[in-house]
Amino acid sequence: MDKPIIEVQNLSKLYTLGSIGATSLRESAEMLWAAVTRKKRVNGTGLTARFAPEQVGPVPHSFWALRDVNFTVQPGEVIGLIGQNGAGKSTLLKILSRITEPTKGRAVLRGRVASLLEVGTGFHPELSGRDNIYLNGAILGMKHAEIARKFDEIVSFAEVEDFVDTPVKRYSSGMHLRLAFAVAAHLEPEILLVDEVLAVGDATFQKKCLGKMGDVARQGRTVLVVSHNMASILSLCQRAVMLKYGTVLKVGPVQEIVHAYLEGSKPEEVVALSDRHDREGDGSVRYESIAIENADGGSIIRTGGRCRVTIRYKSDKPVRQTRFLLTIYDLTHVSLFQLDTEATGGLPEVLPAEGTIVCETEPLPITPGRCYINLDLMHGHQMADRITYAAYFDVEVDDFYGTGKLPKREWTMTVIKHRWAPGAEAALPAAR
Repeated sequence: MDKPIIEVQNLSKLYTLGSIGATSLRESAEMLWAAVTRKKRVNGTGLTARFAPEQVGPVPHSFWALRDVNFTVQPGEVIGLIGQNGAGKSTLLKILSRITEPTKGRAVLRGRVASLLEVGTGFHPELSGRDNIYLNGAILGMKHAEIARKFDEIVSFAEVEDFVDTPVKRYSSGMHLRLAFAVAAHLEPEILLVDEVLAVGDATFQKKCLGKMGDVARQGRTVLVVSHNMASILSLCQRAVMLKYGTVLKVGPVQEIVHAYLEGSKPEEVVALSDRHDREGDGSVRYESIAIENADGGSIIRTGGRCRVTIRYKSDKPVRQTRFLLTIYDLTHVSLFQLDTEATGGLPEVLPAEGTIVCETEPLPITPGRCYINLDLMHGHQMADRITYAAYFDVEVDDFYGTGKLPKREWTMTVIKHRWAPGAEAALPAAR
């Protein structure tokens, strides 16, 4: 079996809060003296806290961005790095890109690396797009002829044909991103590292970038991608690494890891709306409570069953032009459908200062699993109240098709009644 193209072994990174390094000769001398005296306190080993943190104890005002991270990547794999903000994903990519030095451990990369960690990284603002393409290619270790061969393709992908000789300081952030990604993806690195910078681009360009990363992977090259978009991770990656507080929680097949991440990210319980302080809007009208039940008033909602939602609201005075929106999401935060009073025209123009409204759905074509509800309340053209993860309900299994079979949610989120029958030619008698 080939050696891993990436080996991460006991990788750790310690940051000292508030430290920006020496800015004068005096500060350099003070830092050197502190390091020398620290060596003398480490039982004669001669190792400073930086290289033996476990021996000298915790450093005041410091934190571990990464702690004993271990995993390997085989050539041609596409790996997703997922985790909450502050989990250490970007720090890990910076170490792999040789931008940041680890405090402990090592990372072995067996191949040429291209990285896209921040918009416009490595671009000189005074140089033109053309010059920066050649400059970035040279930084990545490309020869001039190799860059020239790919030049037209890079410019076309970045959609900067009309601005290729314009200084990049005049580029928008979107143009920066397009050109940076085009250079990193087209100059044929063995390893491509991509951080969440694609969130800067518009939807069309994000789709284009995802397609290009898929092409890179199919060419046998290795991709590490950081993203909070689980749909992108699922579509691109075969495996995933889940980080939390700088440590690796789990490594494995992408569906398994994404499911574990989302399960761990969801709220353990839904707080009463009256106790929710993380809400948006001007407060002119507010949600007071929400209740979800089946059409018969029971708590069990099944695939193909009707659902009833009862909402209480409150204001200081009667309200006009009020719009209630309930958006139902699945665990991956993909929107399944929306209940909208304006779309159905189901409410009078003026409502009392406080009261209750009820929404009853048609049969829900949702596969079994948990669904979450986000609440939005518009008063005129203003946002009056917004609460995310306001409530949830579980959809239970039912014999939707009458066959005892139902697709799993990993395959699809919705179902629809349909029929199959042989075509007309299948009903003809067999030829003699």
